[in-house]
This record gives sequence, structure tokens and C-alpha cells, in this order.
Amino acid sequence: MTFSILTYDKKTGVYAGAAATGSLCVGGWVLRGDIESGLCASQGTAPSTFWRDDAMRRLHGGAGAGDVVAALTGADTGRDHRQLAVLDRTGATAGFTGAASVPYAGFIAAPEVIVAGNMIRSRGVLEAAAAAFATREGTPAERLVAALRAGEAAGSDVRGLQSAALLVLSPVAPPIDLRIDDSARPLDDLAALCARVSAPPYATWLDEAPVAVDRSRAPRS
Repeated sequence: MTFSILTYDKKTGVYAGAAATGSLCVGGWVLRGDIESGLCASQGTAPSTFWRDDAMRRLHGGAGAGDVVAALTGADTGRDHRQLAVLDRTGATAGFTGAASVPYAGFIAAPEVIVAGNMIRSRGVLEAAAAAFATREGTPAERLVAALRAGEAAGSDVRGLQSAALLVLSPVAPPIDLRIDDSARPLDDLAALCARVSAPPYATWLDEAPVAVDRSRAPRS
């Protein structure tokens, strides 16, 4: 049971998403993305990794968010126990919450951002996360951490939090794919890890790695 946020910035071309849950390994289960395609979050009582992976294949093929959600949820007889959020390459969003999802469960979809959650305290968790991302200044990672913290403060997963994850895809930087799989304070640990990857020597090394706009980038001799 999880809450998540997927975002897109048309000015920079950056896709960014994050998730947190009261169980283990949320990043491995929930978040997937591709710089050419968009983002998805597959979650719920019995989350489908097939939804997650099939969503990314369909997005890469050019399908829109709404068509992806309709195709995957319509074909799965177990859909009542699952939740899906999708953000496509244009920034369009769509979501699905199964009828048997643990309350509170739902999503808020708008152009370039979608937040979704289940087994959370109330819709206020989603509203707080979306508002924090919209108003917080800083890097995409900093804004995502702020969104998760706001969701936690507004009620969170009703069990508390045990894991958190963050994914940032930029055309001019290597991907940042961070996971805190088991922690008593996963958002603090995620924030600390974000700070470490943004500072030398790790950040210096990132400046030498290939990126979408320069797939041949390498250290200068």
C-alpha cells in the first residue's frame, strides 16, 4: 500500500517520480520510467509487475496514458486489487484504482502530474503531495522529497513508512534511480542519499557519463 507521484516538466524535458510505502522495496515494485517514453507507477494490494512493464512498452511504442491504462486494466480480471498511474511522453496522465483497494484509495490526475495512493489516511495525502511539489523550489529530486514528506505529514500510509524511492530522468543528465528498501526513517535516508549523489565525487563522475542528448559522452583525455 503506497502513495506515489509522477511529474513532467515540458521546459526541461525532465520526468520525475517518487513513491513511499509501509512495506519493503517500493522502488523495485512500483516505479518505472524511460526518458523517451514517460513514467508509470503500479501499486496496490497485489501490484502487477506486468502492468508496470507492459505500460512502459506501450508508452515506448507511442501509446497515450489513457489508452495504456484502459488496455492494461481492462484485460486483467484481478484489477480490483491493483492501482495504476501513467504519465506519457507528452505529459498527459491517467490512472486507475481497483474497487477492492484498501481505503482510502484514489488518484488525482492533471496535465504533467499524477498522484496516487491506497491504504492512506485520506485524499489529503495526495493533495498535500501534489501541492508541495508544485510550490517547492529546487531540483526535481528536492521537490519530490518535499512531496513525499508532505504526504507523510498529511496522514501517510496508515502503517507509517518503511521504504521510499525516487527516479529522475533528464535529457542532459544521467538517470537518478534511488531506493531506500528498508528503514525506520526512509524519507530522511532518501533525502540524505539525494544530497550525496548531488555532490562530488559522485556528481563529478555523472558529468562524464552518456546522456540522451550526447550518448557518446565520455571523460576527456
